[in-house]
Amino acid sequence: MTDLSTKGNRLRIGFFLNPYAGVGGPEGLKGSDACEIQAAAAQGQYTLRAARRAVTFWQKLKPLAGQMDILTVPGIMGGDVLDEVGLTYQKLDCDIAEVSTADDSKKAVQQLQQKKIDLLLFVGGDGTARDVCTVIEKTLPVLGIPSGVKMHSGVFGISPSACAELIEQVLHNRAVRLTEQEVRDIDEEAFRSGVVKSRYYGEMLVPADDRFVQQVKQGGGEEDEISLIDIRDEIQERMEYHPEALFIFGPGSTTDFIKKELGLDSTLLGIDLVENQTLIKKDCNAKDIYGVLQDNRAREVFLILTAIGGQGHLIGRGNQQLTPEVLKLIGKEHVWPVLTRAKLRNLQSRPLLIDSGDETLDKQWSGLIPVITGYQETLLYRLDYLCQI
Repeated sequence: MTDLSTKGNRLRIGFFLNPYAGVGGPEGLKGSDACEIQAAAAQGQYTLRAARRAVTFWQKLKPLAGQMDILTVPGIMGGDVLDEVGLTYQKLDCDIAEVSTADDSKKAVQQLQQKKIDLLLFVGGDGTARDVCTVIEKTLPVLGIPSGVKMHSGVFGISPSACAELIEQVLHNRAVRLTEQEVRDIDEEAFRSGVVKSRYYGEMLVPADDRFVQQVKQGGGEEDEISLIDIRDEIQERMEYHPEALFIFGPGSTTDFIKKELGLDSTLLGIDLVENQTLIKKDCNAKDIYGVLQDNRAREVFLILTAIGGQGHLIGRGNQQLTPEVLKLIGKEHVWPVLTRAKLRNLQSRPLLIDSGDETLDKQWSGLIPVITGYQETLLYRLDYLCQI
């Protein structure tokens, strides 16, 4: 199969979700695959976000329900979401554990593809994509609705809304080209220790549209080191100009370089709070950040973020501790994106992306944003919630 199209027929969609995907994001846990994290989520200790993102996706497609046949598994892994949206679907006879596991995801895929579906949709992160990849028929198109913490793989849409718009293209009889994209996952235990070990697990057939589907994460190069020094100098000068301000540093190698150069004992993959060039709290979760912001309403607060290389996500990948509530308190005008020139070039004119989980906020923040690329060097660049090239 070289493209995905309905050819005038109803689109037969298989759907399931990993209900625990992404629960570790706002909590600063750097992943959700560990059994103890999923068990805690099942007991209500963490907020489940996968179902909310699935609802966002299906609500967008509800007006086109007459052009789709939806097949799913019962309960928390599929049927509950479709019931909430009010969509008709075919429920498979599939036993799912009360606390679903990777085996349940694989079982769902195997049963769905036996029903001769045209497309498999799943909600999850890299761990879920890896489960799908182990059992999927290589000729069956797949699209991931993003809900994980990391999502280095190239099989996910940019956001639930972007996924819905892509399916709308197909339902409106516009053929969408298919291409093989990498499935990658990282060692979460090493990730929690500040070490990124990304591993290739295979490829899946995915709709090829850069406006709606994210790219595989890319690393930096030698040229980046020169830009990083210039960016460090710019951030340090700005911090000195705002001595009373509170600074929130997001995760990533770019921001980590700045913090290390400032002599801070910071975290590579967490969110750290700094004042007077002193680390006051490291590896914060959403509750920590929100509490500090509430206690410092009278102070200036600046958020220093970098984007994921190759993908362009500024908000919503690896930094879900920055919840919509936190972002509203900070304000777009107090965000300092820091990107090397090489990282910007790798975007190939695609915009920076925001997928906060609040589409109203994403729309409000869309538009031009000043990006720091060096010392006294700032470029106006597009921030968008859809990749509209």
